[in-house]
Amino acid sequence: MKVKPLDYRLLFELIKNSRRSDRELAKALGTSQPTVTRRRAFLEKELIDGYTAIPKWEKLGYEIFAITFIKIKQAIASKEEYESTRKKGMAWLEQTPNIVMAGACRGMGVDSFMISLHKTYADYDNFMHDYRLELGKFIDNVQTILVNLRGKELLKPLHFKYLAEAT
Repeated sequence: MKVKPLDYRLLFELIKNSRRSDRELAKALGTSQPTVTRRRAFLEKELIDGYTAIPKWEKLGYEIFAITFIKIKQAIASKEEYESTRKKGMAWLEQTPNIVMAGACRGMGVDSFMISLHKTYADYDNFMHDYRLELGKFIDNVQTILVNLRGKELLKPLHFKYLAEAT
């Protein structure tokens, strides 16, 4: 896989607005439309995980963006225990659609994290209740940061265009 400088420029143009036509992208990049079409196909195969819209969450009824940090019990460190715990955790994550990202992490004394969206505090509270019932026996500690999506203190909403604009 050979990523060319044009690929990076094209990728960031797509992050800014993936709805632009290959003709528009070619004009912005100073290259031909067939080159953009060919390089887009390459990027879609090798680097782009998918296209998605980033909604205005609060207008869809979501009030809370939660970042949850989890400390796993040390007893889970054995190979057998780790594999079965991982499978159970993966199954729970797969059936919980409001979790938009989750995985292992390092720092602040935690082992993993999850990012989730919730329509109300009651929704979040039920989510955490279900989480503790399902996976609580594997958990040593849970800490969550709640972000009010409707609050006046949300200074920069979640969007990838900022990253693209910085290049």
